[in-house]
Amino acid sequence: MLKIFYDAMGFGVALLSAFLLFLLFIFWIAGLSGIIIAQKEKNVGNIWQIIVAVLFFPYPILWMLHQMIRQRQLM
Repeated sequence: MLKIFYDAMGFGVALLSAFLLFLLFIFWIAGLSGIIIAQKEKNVGNIWQIIVAVLFFPYPILWMLHQMIRQRQLM
């Protein structure tokens, strides 16, 4: 599968897409852990938020961006 993708798209596109997928995965994990840590700090157990974060891939990334903007405004 990787060989077909590499042959069809070329080295640059294959490298760029692999890098972007890696970054999205890292941001997803960071957002998911941020949601869990925020719930533990508030002693709130919203299991629905964790379920949505696991099933809907962009939610933890958008949550993390929202928290970053909120923190910047507080500073």
